[in-house]
Amino acid sequence: MKNVTYNQYAEHVLDRLKNGGVFLTAKDGDEINTMTMGWGSLSYYWRKPVFLVPVRYSRHTHDMLDASDCFTVTIPRGDEMKEALVHCGTHSGRDEDKFAATGLTPLEGLNVDCPVIKEGFLHYECKTVGKVDLTDEHLDSSIVEGFYKTGDYHTLYIGEIVACYVDDEE
Repeated sequence: MKNVTYNQYAEHVLDRLKNGGVFLTAKDGDEINTMTMGWGSLSYYWRKPVFLVPVRYSRHTHDMLDASDCFTVTIPRGDEMKEALVHCGTHSGRDEDKFAATGLTPLEGLNVDCPVIKEGFLHYECKTVGKVDLTDEHLDSSIVEGFYKTGDYHTLYIGEIVACYVDDEE
């Protein structure tokens, strides 16, 4: 693994979020789960580089993030992980082990107690430093109408990026 600055691949991260998604991984005790995330952001708050990850209340990962103090985000290089991203975005970790179902390999985090996905290109390890529940009183009515008709809102988890690295085959 080769350390890189958190924003060195920002354009790639935003492209992957918009076009196919990235993997958000959480760990609670011995259980690990990954999900596909198509919304999120790299940013800089409180003099810290952060990754903002929105997770709907109904998702299994939401409960796991609430029980933990960290998470990881793994970014594919291109479309080579498309099938796994589709699977992890359409199946629940409540019902199956997504790592076993997709053949993805959890690789122990370097600085947090949560794995990254070995097959990925770029890895972010994050310590949760804040979370905000996005509800109708905090959002424009057009956003509520367009994205939250059923009331399944997001919590926005704010993770301080404590490690950022790429695979050795960059």
